[in-house]
Amino acid sequence: MIFRIIFGLAVVVVGFYLVLKAEVIMNNFGRLPFFENHLATSGGSRLGYKLVGIIFIIIGFMIAGGLIGAFITWLVSPLTQYSQPIQQ
Repeated sequence: MIFRIIFGLAVVVVGFYLVLKAEVIMNNFGRLPFFENHLATSGGSRLGYKLVGIIFIIIGFMIAGGLIGAFITWLVSPLTQYSQPIQQ
């Protein structure tokens, strides 16, 4: 349990760092063509790095709170309902 909390908080810290230092990360690793093409703003890569950081923060809090299993179950439930036999 304590490992789950520590790991979740570590993921939150990585996500926070991605959001806080998006400019530094972009200067070191370069622009991301996917975000430049699909986010038609001046700074799509910066926004892309920040979105990835926010996703990391959300996932980190779900890991720390023990909600990641329920979220994944909810996420794939539309796919798994078709594999169940039809009830008449």
